[in-house]
Amino acid sequence: ILLILGFLSTLAVIALIAVAVTQNKPLPKNIKYGIVLDAGSSHTNLYVYEWPAEKENDTGVVQQVEVCKVEGPGISGYSHATEKAGPSLAQCLRQAEEAIPSKQHQETPVYLGATAGMRLLSLENKSAADKVLSSVEKTLRSAPFNFQGARIISGQEEGAYGWITINYLLGNFKQVFLFFFFFFKSGWTKLLHSLRSVSETSGALDLGGASTQITFVPNELSSESPENLLYFRLYGRDYLVYTHSFLCYGKDQALQQKLAADLQASTSNSSLFDPCFHQGYQRTINISDLFKNPCTSAKKKQFPFSQLYIQGEGDYQKCRRNIQKLFNKTNCPYSSCSFNGIYLPPLQGDFGAFSAFYFVMNFLNLTSEQSPVALDKVASTIESFCARPWHEVKTVYHQIKEKYLSEYCFSGAYILSLLENGYEFTEKNWQRIHFLGKIGSSDAGWTLGYMLNLTNMIPAEEPAVPPLSHGSYVGLMVLCSLVLVSVLLFAWLLFHKPKCLQKGIV
Repeated sequence: ILLILGFLSTLAVIALIAVAVTQNKPLPKNIKYGIVLDAGSSHTNLYVYEWPAEKENDTGVVQQVEVCKVEGPGISGYSHATEKAGPSLAQCLRQAEEAIPSKQHQETPVYLGATAGMRLLSLENKSAADKVLSSVEKTLRSAPFNFQGARIISGQEEGAYGWITINYLLGNFKQVFLFFFFFFKSGWTKLLHSLRSVSETSGALDLGGASTQITFVPNELSSESPENLLYFRLYGRDYLVYTHSFLCYGKDQALQQKLAADLQASTSNSSLFDPCFHQGYQRTINISDLFKNPCTSAKKKQFPFSQLYIQGEGDYQKCRRNIQKLFNKTNCPYSSCSFNGIYLPPLQGDFGAFSAFYFVMNFLNLTSEQSPVALDKVASTIESFCARPWHEVKTVYHQIKEKYLSEYCFSGAYILSLLENGYEFTEKNWQRIHFLGKIGSSDAGWTLGYMLNLTNMIPAEEPAVPPLSHGSYVGLMVLCSLVLVSVLLFAWLLFHKPKCLQKGIV
C-alpha cells in the first residue's frame, strides 16, 4: 500500500509540474507597432514603438525599437521648395518598413507632429507651412502604414507629452507593475531611480532648436495664470500640471536673437566680435537671413552692409552677460515669474532634462547620474571649454560637424543662463536636474507621450487585475500540492507502521 501511495503521489506531483510548465510555455509574440515622426526645427526623427497586443491599455510595456534621423534640415527648412519636404522622409519610412513585419504594415499607425520650426513658419508664411504639411501628408499616405495625421502641435502639447513620456518610462504612473520591467530592461540604477519617485512625478525640461518647455506638478495649487495649467487623470490619479513653452528660446533661435541684439548695439560695423564663439573662429552670415523669422524680425533695421563677419573671442563671462539680456526679469504681474512676465510656480521635485539639454551637456561630459556635477563645476567646465582656441577644438573634435562644434560654447552658456536666470535653479536644487538621453531603450522626448495619448494607451482609470498572475497562481498550486502530499505521507508513516517494522520491534 505504501509503495502504491508513493507511486500515485509521485505521478500527481509530476502531472502538476507538467501542467504548470505547459501552461507557462512562452506563447508566440503578438506585437503591435506605432510610428511617430518628430518634425523639429533643425531635423526630423522617426521612431518605431512596439508593445504586446494583449497588454494594450496597460503601462510599462511600450518600448522604442527603431530610430531614424532624416537626412537634411527639418521640414520647415523646405519653405522655398515645399514639394521636397515629403520625399525627404522616404528613406526613414523604408527603414520603418524593414523594422515592422510586412503583414502588420497596414494596421500600424503613423503620426507626424511638427514643433516650433513649423510654428514659426506658420507665423511667417502660412501658405508655405500648409504646402509643406501637404507634401509631408502625401508621402506618408503613400507609405504602406495607417496614416493618422500630420499636424503642427502646440508648445503646450509638446511640454505635456514630454512630461507624460518621462514619467511613463520612469514608472511614476504605475510603479508596482514596472518593478520587473525596470530590473530586466534597465538594471538596478534606473529601477532605484524610479523607486525614489513613487510618491511624485518628475518635471520635464525640453530644449529644441526653436523653443523650450518646462513642465511639472506644482506643490501648491494656484489660480494664477490658468492658461498654463493642464489637468490629467491617469490610472486613477489626478494631476494638475504646470507647463509653458517659450517660442524663440530654443538654442538656435536664442543664438539668432543674441546676434540680432549684438548687431543692433554695434556701431554699424560689419564685423562683430562675439564672446560666445572660440577665439580664432570666424563666420559670415547674411543680414537678411538673420532677420527673416518672427523671433528677430522686430529688431530689424537698415544696415549699410549685407553681410556680418563674426570673430570669436572665447570669453565665457562676457557671453553669459550678453545672453542674460534675452531674459526680461523686470516685470512680473504674478507672485513669481520665470522671465518675460510668464508665471512660474515654485520649482518642485526632480526634473528630467532632455533633447538639446542632454546633447550639449553630454558633449561637455556633464551628464553623470552616479554623482551629479555641482553647479559651480558645470560653470567652470563650460568656461574652460569656451577659452580653448578654435584650432585646438577643431583638431580634437574633428569628427563633429563644424556648425555644431562651433556652437557648443554658446549652447552650454545658454543652458546655464536659461536654467539659472530663466527658471531660477540654484546650487541647492541643481542636482535635482537629471540630464536624460534614454530611459531604458527609449529616447526621452515628447513622441512616446504623443503616441500613448493618440492610441489611448494610458487609461484614465487603473485597469482591474487579478491578485496573482496566471504563472504565480499555477506555481502556488504546485507548491501547495507538494506540501499536502508530503504531510499525508508523513502522517501515514507516523500512524500506520508497516507490520514488518512492528515484528522487528517485538
